[in-house]
Amino acid sequence: MENLLALAGQNLLSPIILSFALGLAAALGRSDLSVPEAAAKALSIYLLFAIGFKGGVSVSSHGLDARLGLSLVAGVLLSFVLPFVAYALVRSLTRLSALDAAAVAGHYGSISIVTFVAASSVLQGSGIPGEGYMVAVAAAMEAPAILSALWLASRSRKPQPGGAADQHDGGLMREILLNGSIVLLVGSFFIGMITGQKGLSEIESFIVAPFKGVLCLFLLDMGLVAGRGLRAARGILSPGLVGFGMLMPLIGAAAGLGTGALLGLSTGGVVLMMTLCASASYIAVPAAMRVALPEANPSVYLTVSLGITFPFNLTVGIPLYIAIATGLGIGG
Repeated sequence: MENLLALAGQNLLSPIILSFALGLAAALGRSDLSVPEAAAKALSIYLLFAIGFKGGVSVSSHGLDARLGLSLVAGVLLSFVLPFVAYALVRSLTRLSALDAAAVAGHYGSISIVTFVAASSVLQGSGIPGEGYMVAVAAAMEAPAILSALWLASRSRKPQPGGAADQHDGGLMREILLNGSIVLLVGSFFIGMITGQKGLSEIESFIVAPFKGVLCLFLLDMGLVAGRGLRAARGILSPGLVGFGMLMPLIGAAAGLGTGALLGLSTGGVVLMMTLCASASYIAVPAAMRVALPEANPSVYLTVSLGITFPFNLTVGIPLYIAIATGLGIGG
């Protein structure tokens, strides 16, 4: 137990996590610290390209095999199933309407790529390798949860005359398939897979050495965003919603732990699967919910995913997931 706590404490004191904590504290303290929007967008583009490219290179070196295929299938299935667990939990802990509960639930089968990137970086800093193809699993887990959320929402409202739902279908599919983060992540993944180690060596000085520093700046900005959201959402947050935002990641992580162990992933791969299942989308799913469920309250689902679960995973979750997987000796 002491070793687990020591490892968790070590990861909590990493520059990555502390940068997020700085932004969160600055926002809660009403500091005027800010990151220009254009700079924040550039940082996110860099991170998505770098993680996707390196994942593609890893697959190129590793080769396509059954474990990669099974990991993709498992990720898609988890993305479909977890929203149903989240829906039941949020309905039991809060008084949210069925529609708002469905919108919240969709965020918890989809993933936060920033949380995934942070976990990858912490693992690297701890000397714990993980399967590079997990970035492909991350991309595959974005969309299925949205479909589950829409099915849950369809049970709570009557069909609208005139085929209103059909009018949203085209826009929804566009949001899912052409979401900028997905296009960049998948596109850079294929570039890395096609060019392989040779391509990585050509741009290594750009996407390897600066990566952690850029991630620190990006998480500083995310801390500011999360802190401001928490300040503005005091009237929305209920004890049940806060409890859900911290309990659901643990349930998801447990599902990821069991799945990673069954797949025979390495310790780092198990941690990444736990992180994916524990994270909550705050980019792709909110964009889809705006199109598909305009009646749902965005202040609810954004607050719980970005204001509660995201900080929880960065400050407590990732160190805890690493400590559990390492302490149980899961993976090779």
